[in-house]
Amino acid sequence: MTFSPILRLFVFSCFGFALYSCNPKQSDDIKLSDTEQISYNFHIRPILSDKCFVCHGPDANKRESDLRLDTEAGAYASLKDNPNQFVIKPGNLEESTVYHRIISEDPGELMPPPESNLALNDHEIALIKQWIEQGAKYEPHWAFVKAEKATLPEETDWTINEIDRFALKKMKQVGLQPNPVAEPHELIKRASLDLTGLPPSPELLDRFGDFSGKLSYDDLLDGLLEDPGFGEKMAILWMDISRYSDSYGYQDDNIRTQWPYRDWVIHAFNENMPYDQFVTWQLAGDLLPEANKEQILATAFNRNHKYTEEGGVIDEEYRIEYVLDKTNTVSKGLLGITMECAQCHDHKYDPFSQKEYFQMFAFFNNTPEKGYQGDVSQSKPAKTPILFVDQEDISGIMSFINYADTSQLSISVMGELDEQRPTYILDRGVYDAPTTEVEPSTPSSILEFPADLEKNRLGLAKWITARENPLTARVFVNLMWQEVFGYGIVKSAGDFGMQGDLPTHPELLDWLAVDFIENGWDIKRLMKQILSSATYKQSAVITKKHLNTDPDNLYLSRAPRLRLPAENIQDLVLASSGLLVRKLGGPSVKPYMPEGIWEAATSGRGVLATYIQDQGDKLYRRGLYNFIKLTVPPPKAIIFDSSNRDRCEIGRSRTNTPLQALVMMNDPMILEASRVLAGKMWDENTDEKDAISSSFKRIVCRNMSSEEKSILLSYYKDQLVRFKENPDQVLSTLSVGEFPLEEKNINPETAALMQVIVSLYNLEETITKS
Repeated sequence: MTFSPILRLFVFSCFGFALYSCNPKQSDDIKLSDTEQISYNFHIRPILSDKCFVCHGPDANKRESDLRLDTEAGAYASLKDNPNQFVIKPGNLEESTVYHRIISEDPGELMPPPESNLALNDHEIALIKQWIEQGAKYEPHWAFVKAEKATLPEETDWTINEIDRFALKKMKQVGLQPNPVAEPHELIKRASLDLTGLPPSPELLDRFGDFSGKLSYDDLLDGLLEDPGFGEKMAILWMDISRYSDSYGYQDDNIRTQWPYRDWVIHAFNENMPYDQFVTWQLAGDLLPEANKEQILATAFNRNHKYTEEGGVIDEEYRIEYVLDKTNTVSKGLLGITMECAQCHDHKYDPFSQKEYFQMFAFFNNTPEKGYQGDVSQSKPAKTPILFVDQEDISGIMSFINYADTSQLSISVMGELDEQRPTYILDRGVYDAPTTEVEPSTPSSILEFPADLEKNRLGLAKWITARENPLTARVFVNLMWQEVFGYGIVKSAGDFGMQGDLPTHPELLDWLAVDFIENGWDIKRLMKQILSSATYKQSAVITKKHLNTDPDNLYLSRAPRLRLPAENIQDLVLASSGLLVRKLGGPSVKPYMPEGIWEAATSGRGVLATYIQDQGDKLYRRGLYNFIKLTVPPPKAIIFDSSNRDRCEIGRSRTNTPLQALVMMNDPMILEASRVLAGKMWDENTDEKDAISSSFKRIVCRNMSSEEKSILLSYYKDQLVRFKENPDQVLSTLSVGEFPLEEKNINPETAALMQVIVSLYNLEETITKS
């Protein structure tokens, strides 16, 4: 079957998403020989956690037969009803009751019991058998042990830095070899998207060429890291973590002005603020000695959660809800643990008690924040405690805030009560069921809270950023890895606990975490370290062996193919068309919105009851600055899997739906960008061949092949005939969007070139980092 050039282009556009972005189920891990040492952490605990800990784990309330398998003492204990028999007898299968129960054919004896719908497969039984024979040695959970640098694997001709030595070792273990180096234009596009979220301009592509001239790949990375776009790219992740939005959520979902906090985050990343300081200011900037307004502004991190403005609510109920949110955000976003599971009872899988949950809760329970503040008709853009920022501040210490208005800004920030508010364990986590009083502290299984630290948020920040804390550096390094490779070394980036995924490269993760700390928590250095590696510089070409052995690319034998985040798709379109307004920071903007969606989800009250689209330059800002109303997240962004921002998220899913291709073909912003670029191309080029070639390079970031040139030229000619035969369609086609349409561009040639450019924007390759 043969397709017309137009149909071929359309099919590739619509279905390229699924073709290159699918994530088949990962194949089984490496099988071990009978002589290899079995690890409790990496082989046995995942089995017990999935199949046994529900009834025989940390949760005392759910424990059966008073039997624990999550601790050495519990597993080695004698049976309650028969002291001469043991749960596990290290090195002795015959006297290990567990083994006999998991291989039993008697349904009344078999474990897990058939009614649980859980079962061990032959491979899992063989691992447990081998582990018991080898001594059934228990280990502390890997993520709760202080990270140390392992001995570096051997260096080879392929390796560039330490990352490659660990990556190559794992590749060889699974029978893979690294891919060849990517083409120069691929590396330039990839690095530009990873570090700034923007496509490289044709001028940048030409300036670096094949890296054979004066400018090297190292120079490219240095320039991108210094680009202000770096802070904007990094801020997208941090806005998800800090659950940033421009409204309060709930009911009327009125406006709030937390955007100066976003300006601070961009500023902090661009200034390369050390990560330990970045965390400390956000948790407790107001508690630092002689705290200044910038440090206090950073604490808005804690206040980005939803707020109710509904009349008649119970103040204490919502105040507790806000403190719970702060606790859960810090534990998930900074520590990568699921502490929220212990709000109502002891954690069922991790060694976190309900008492420890409310000891963490106590750090955030001493703010003068209220659950409900006044009459709903008196909605304010910030809630107590409030930081007020005036023009003097913006001209001085907070010059990074982009605000031309002379009115005073107000931001919800943290404050501390003069007298300590008592904190109680809440029965089943219910706000009005206090039981035992607790003091501020942290989970002892992670790291004991030192007696000499302040029992407030500043002490908590010091505990989180301590060299001895096993989680903080690991979690952040893993997040940066996820930003670059699509998956973290720990795939479950928000769960480093016992139910989370095991690290694919544990030694690499620990080496990077320790190296990160030793080098002053330097974020830009870490990113350059990753992007400088041979692992990163590989081609993204996929072979049958890749698909059969490692479809998800967990073992890093190729570069990933990843669709851009929703915000960066908008950025790419605006930047390549020349429409992007590269203004740094400032209030959020309201771009084009489908009619009726906003109003359908509002109460009809408040200043956000009706969507009022912005005009002029505000329409052409980066996606980071789009207004986020919690009850109506931007629909186009949601279609491309952005966070809805109602809670802390540290990773986004990647779906593939026809809606995404339809958005790329019909969205007003994309159509507007296409017709603006078409007009620009006719200004700069003398014929359609050059205009199409120039457009292709700006959008796809490489030169066309001869086949692509033939297809696109044929499509252009088809469209040109269409518009010449239907001149009434020219103006209606070109009138989309609010950017001024010049009289000289109202012609069939511009309309035809516009259709070619729309197709280019809809190509899978355009919005994919590969």
